[in-house]
Amino acid sequence: MYESYYGFTERPFQLSPDPRFFFATNHHQRALSYLQYGLDQGEGFIVITGPIGTGKTTIARNLLSTIGDENIIAAQLVTTKLSPDELLELIAAEFKIPLQGNSKSEVLRAIEKFLIQLHQQGKRALLLVDEAQNLPIETVEELRMLSNFQLDDKPLIQSFLLGQEELKDIIQAPNMEQFRQRIIASAHLKPLSVEEVKSYINHRLQQASYEKEPLFSDDALELIHKKTLGVPRKINIFVDRLLLFGFLEELSSFGIDAINDVAEEMSAELTGSLNNKKLENTENSQPLVVNSPENVENIKEVLREVEEILESSIKQKIKMARYVDKLLKQKNREYAQKQVKSEAE
Repeated sequence: MYESYYGFTERPFQLSPDPRFFFATNHHQRALSYLQYGLDQGEGFIVITGPIGTGKTTIARNLLSTIGDENIIAAQLVTTKLSPDELLELIAAEFKIPLQGNSKSEVLRAIEKFLIQLHQQGKRALLLVDEAQNLPIETVEELRMLSNFQLDDKPLIQSFLLGQEELKDIIQAPNMEQFRQRIIASAHLKPLSVEEVKSYINHRLQQASYEKEPLFSDDALELIHKKTLGVPRKINIFVDRLLLFGFLEELSSFGIDAINDVAEEMSAELTGSLNNKKLENTENSQPLVVNSPENVENIKEVLREVEEILESSIKQKIKMARYVDKLLKQKNREYAQKQVKSEAE
């Protein structure tokens, strides 16, 4: 793709969470510090909340990659709307706990036996629950019940909950007082500021070994912040598309015009240009008069919008054809270089 054109060793803005690309803003660093503090305490719940795409999963992955403690056996759950019984079965599966039966009591006994064995080996279990806002209240309460497993006055399992803002509403429910009392720390992530967006983008470019002239001016970075609202996931999607656009257009840097062009393209792709207007004609309504001035204008407007969509589609096809042609030429050059090198040897 565009990696070789810009001299990247890999794509700097891919969506999958990668601890190597972790960028710690003040909020992210505070959340990570709470997680690490929780690890040191070995008990209680840590809760990290934040809007979609603000980096909660990245923080969890970063924590797991830096634990470096062989005595902590960690498992990560990405939840759906699980019942308490389904949660227990999933926990058993993630920790690879063999089950002798499927009843709740048998699953609980198997989990407790596993946790006791870990304790006897000088180890303990860590459970990271991602997308925890999907859990019903009774399932979150089941997590609290699991924290009652103790031996020698020490908890046998510790849980970290990461979720969107709805998770706060679940935890703040009146019947969740016992759960709240076991939370030893919590943090709420926020979108990045303008300066943080600049640092975030430059950090990811550096991680991909970019060493050429700056790709983005300060004005361009400020506009990227405006277009993405400072949400890391949106930044990744948008800048990745920008780099592909730059490769197709053979740009060595990005200004305001390029950013606006890509933003307009993506807006049309994601939301569509049609307003989904319907000309309704029910049995009780008056017959549609096609040649009335109002309806003629409506039809003209729809036709104009259809024309815009077709024009945009054609432009996309032309760009894709140029991209494929460019990629083939690049591959041919690489093949020719290999042939020359092979013959020289």
